[in-house]
Amino acid sequence: MFTPIVNAIAIVIGSFVGIFAKKGIPENAQKILFYAVGLSTMGLSISMILKSNNFLILLSSLAIGGIIGELLNIEGKLKKLGDSIKEGDFSTGFVTSSLLFLVGPLTIIGSITAGITKDGSLIYMKSLLDGISSIVLSSVYGLGVLLSAFSVLVVQGLFVLFASKLSFLTSPQYLNDLIATGGIMILGLGLKILDIKDTKVGNFLPALLIAPLLVYITGLF
Repeated sequence: MFTPIVNAIAIVIGSFVGIFAKKGIPENAQKILFYAVGLSTMGLSISMILKSNNFLILLSSLAIGGIIGELLNIEGKLKKLGDSIKEGDFSTGFVTSSLLFLVGPLTIIGSITAGITKDGSLIYMKSLLDGISSIVLSSVYGLGVLLSAFSVLVVQGLFVLFASKLSFLTSPQYLNDLIATGGIMILGLGLKILDIKDTKVGNFLPALLIAPLLVYITGLF
């Protein structure tokens, strides 16, 4: 369980650096940072989506997960939390950073490897990357990025704790569609960051649980 703690601490440190640095960034520079983050997330999303094994899995996962998220009003709850602490971009920052830090092969393979073999080298490398990314993201979105450290701690902690039971997720059959599902959500975030369309990506978060389940079900036939 040491590896997810290190990763979470790296995000916390990076977030504080970004939050304090934000005060000294001119408005026009902050605007270009928004564009940089938005374009980068859209570029990353394309590479993730191309990993898909089955587009119907993606569509079904997002449809089912989106309906669940809409009924639970996940996006609304995140926005309400952000409003309560007067952090206008809280929900976007939290969802963006949580997805970027959690939906990827390094997270799943690294955490499960750490849990089974006690080798945390992949997560330590990821921690450095996440720490640097959190500086940029928090300078744009603030506290939402900081709170994503909790998401990383919980999700990666569960991967490490139940590594022997979740090792199937490291196979391309499951991993590729899970990453691609996250990629479509990240594409939606890019559209929102660039003020093209608010896609309420927070409500699609349950899709990340639905995708592996659908892969398993389709594998039975």
